[in-house]
Amino acid sequence: MKATIHTSTIQNVLRVLLGLAMVYAGIGHMTFLRQEFQAQVPNWIPFSSDFVVLASGLVEITLGLAMVFATKYKVYVGLALAVFYVLVFPGNIAQYTNGIDAFGLDTDLKRLIRLFFQPLLILWALWSSGALLALKRRK
Repeated sequence: MKATIHTSTIQNVLRVLLGLAMVYAGIGHMTFLRQEFQAQVPNWIPFSSDFVVLASGLVEITLGLAMVFATKYKVYVGLALAVFYVLVFPGNIAQYTNGIDAFGLDTDLKRLIRLFFQPLLILWALWSSGALLALKRRK
């Protein structure tokens, strides 16, 4: 699979915006949103919620910076970010099933609606990085 694929200006803009959003979220994990994120860590994770939040914050910052600056490898970065979104999805499910209020999601309906945004983030990462086209061409 090619690491670089031509992407349009809108894809590049949205890739950079997603990368910047990931850096912001990662900083939030480590600072001002730390407790909110800790509340989402499922009970079955065998590590402390603080470790999980800090580690995932570091991964988010790394992937976010890579989405912005590692344009030569944007396809691989987009794939990695999509996988990351899949891996953190159990936290969103735990927030819904356990009725945890965080990030203004204070009703079951709000928490349920949020679950449907994760596939959109996955698609955003894949499309904006050219990974979707690379996967299609691979077939």
